[in-house]
Amino acid sequence: MSKSPPPPSDLGAIPLTDPRDNGGLGGHPRGLTTLFFTEMWERFSYYGMRALLILFMVKTAADGGLGFDTKRAAAIYGTYTMSVYLLSILGGFIADNFIGSRRAVLIGGIIIACGHFSMAFGSQTTFFAGLVLIALGTGLLKPNVSTMVGSLYRPGDERRDAGFSIFYMGINLGAFLAPIVTGWLAQSAAWKNQLAAWGIDPAHSWHWGFGAAGVGMTLGLIVYVLQRQRLAHVGQAPEPGPRPWGRLGLVALGSLALIIAMKASDDHPQLVYLLFALQVAAILFFAFKPDPGSKRFAAILIFFFAAEIFWAIFEQTGSTISLFADRLTRNEVFGHAFPSSWWQSVNSVWVILLAPVFALLWIKLGSRQPSSPLKFVLGLLFVALSFVLMVPAAKLTAEGRVGPLWLVGLFFLQTVGEMLLSPVGLSTMTKLAPPRLVGLVMGIWFLAAALGNKLAGVLAGEFKSDNAGELATFFWHQALFVGAATVILLALVPWVKKLMGGVK
Repeated sequence: MSKSPPPPSDLGAIPLTDPRDNGGLGGHPRGLTTLFFTEMWERFSYYGMRALLILFMVKTAADGGLGFDTKRAAAIYGTYTMSVYLLSILGGFIADNFIGSRRAVLIGGIIIACGHFSMAFGSQTTFFAGLVLIALGTGLLKPNVSTMVGSLYRPGDERRDAGFSIFYMGINLGAFLAPIVTGWLAQSAAWKNQLAAWGIDPAHSWHWGFGAAGVGMTLGLIVYVLQRQRLAHVGQAPEPGPRPWGRLGLVALGSLALIIAMKASDDHPQLVYLLFALQVAAILFFAFKPDPGSKRFAAILIFFFAAEIFWAIFEQTGSTISLFADRLTRNEVFGHAFPSSWWQSVNSVWVILLAPVFALLWIKLGSRQPSSPLKFVLGLLFVALSFVLMVPAAKLTAEGRVGPLWLVGLFFLQTVGEMLLSPVGLSTMTKLAPPRLVGLVMGIWFLAAALGNKLAGVLAGEFKSDNAGELATFFWHQALFVGAATVILLALVPWVKKLMGGVK
């Protein structure tokens, strides 16, 4: 329990590292409020742009888009979202060894804002420049803002888990609001009519949406800079001394090489199969070594593999499901139409509703709750069921656009899967990692999300909205793929538990 706050006249004299620093949101350190709003606006910018990305690329030039076919647009989308996660490893390394988390967040936010504003201009050059800038900036900001949240609390502070829960709500609040704002600017008839009334080509409405994402990131930066004194004690640069420039070069080259290799998989899909084979070989290599540390690393790689498959389906939200919503769904409620990009807010609504339910469930079950491997199995099962649900929905598109409840159900099933896998995976990685390798293991977790996002883009390239039978087969094949992975992982649960060596 936190101590009672001192009289207001003394509050300013309390060092921000003092446990009595409870003047922030919900009695937490004051810096949590700053990071809450910084991350909320950063996620607003990211999800606001992501909600429009593939729709903008596939729209014809007459409709203000780039006129790309689905396969090319999905490949670009997959490479971009993969790079965002992959560059987090490089961003974390730069902060830890060179500039510190506090400065990395500021620089990353500035780069992100420049990227969004670049996309507000109507040319392919500024569009692709914007994607590169946002990926680089997010790689700097995303891992380091979370690191700073943890640094606000001393070891053993009972407020830590609750602080991260509040921070997570900020992420989802930004992700919820973003598509509503940017989607309305990009797609709504009301805004297009307003632009026309001002003498502006309404086909350029997409760029107003991209610009709004940049405004969101700018607001986050303003909060961060104005309240920087609240974070003066965390995220400092390392002490002066030799810097690991050689290792920085290796991390940067490794990241670039992987991005290039996965980009090449757009034309050479056999690279994806090679990647899977290498992962299986690595699991077996470590699993059959005699020392417990190697066996635990094999368990980490199994969780990595499962997470990669999960994200390959889940992250089609911004590609396959976005296209299904735009082309094949009746986007209206009680006779009132809404932009198709608003569907990108539904996952956040379910997260906000379900997160406390799952938190209470795990507390109530206590020692009777499923093991971490079994939770991963259930997470895969629910994401597979989400695409099973889309099979009849796809068949019904032969008769015209389908009702919105199909997508509501899909997002519910996927969010249940997310609650079972994502926070559990993060916790399990930290428990399995040797103390000296926690950073490496967290990088591996980010890498699973990165490769899953790229695979999601590859799979989305096969989406076809003009043939109901082929579309149903598209969803069915992916559901079977994940279903098979679920069954295999279920069979391996006892072995995985053994590899974990007593870690729950």
